[in-house]
Amino acid sequence: MVGMRPTDLAPTATVKFFGAGTAGCIADLVTFPLDTAKVRLQIQGEAQPAEGAKGTRYRGVFGTINTMVRMEGPRSLYSGLVAGLQRQMSFASVRIGLYDSMKQFYTRGSESASIVSRLMAGCTTGAMAVAFAQPTDVVKVRFQAQVRPADGMKRYSGTMDAYRTIARDEGVRGLWKGCLPNITRNAIVNCAELVTYDIIKELILKYDLMTDSLPCHFTAAFGAGFCTTIVASPVDVVKTRFMNSPPGQYGSAVRCAATMLKTEGPTAFYKGFMPSFLRLGSWNIVMFVSYEQIKRAVMRTQQSWESPN
Repeated sequence: MVGMRPTDLAPTATVKFFGAGTAGCIADLVTFPLDTAKVRLQIQGEAQPAEGAKGTRYRGVFGTINTMVRMEGPRSLYSGLVAGLQRQMSFASVRIGLYDSMKQFYTRGSESASIVSRLMAGCTTGAMAVAFAQPTDVVKVRFQAQVRPADGMKRYSGTMDAYRTIARDEGVRGLWKGCLPNITRNAIVNCAELVTYDIIKELILKYDLMTDSLPCHFTAAFGAGFCTTIVASPVDVVKTRFMNSPPGQYGSAVRCAATMLKTEGPTAFYKGFMPSFLRLGSWNIVMFVSYEQIKRAVMRTQQSWESPN
């Protein structure tokens, strides 16, 4: 993004593309249990009527994780991880890796990018990523929402079985279920995440508060995670509910949101806020720090190969 050291070669678009996907996978490996806890908290309001008035199954982030480990085993925290990693390689590569290229496109190669250009770049790469990575997100959410039943029979036996079963039972369109709310969510997330990170990092370097190093990346990533959670939580909850719902439960994402508002009130849109923040904050920190280090390491390696002296 901004603020490369003078001794560093600027990373190429290819390095950014694959570096972002790799950094996204590293971040997912570290934060996946928090994401799973977030999904369980987001969907539990809709599960109660089917189960009867049993009260709240999950209470808080770590209470949810503890309940899942006790009732379903530690592996349940990583249910859907394969689809999650598939998602990051196809998703983060586009939405994060192509952000700088898209920003240059909107500024016509100018060094100074306006806030409008940054927002447009974030919206564009976020929408592009969803367009072809949506099936991986649907499968990931289904696995994370899947509570192990008493008889041990699972909704899907594996990742590939989930893709096949959804396509067979719900049609190919089922794999793109919730695509519109997900495009909305990721346009918002991408803008909040990347633009906030970009601006905070730029200001830190501009006013010499820190050097372009790990503390600077950590601070910018933490700020980006907090801003993103506040802005994106409502549409994230709707996306999760809609993608996990059986065919016919909600006619559209808008109807899903209206049902939530009517039956659970406005606070339903911020269900799972704490795990969302813990997850997005920690995910942003791990991802951006990893991304910056991967870019720098690859370019230094390339530089040493080209000039071995």
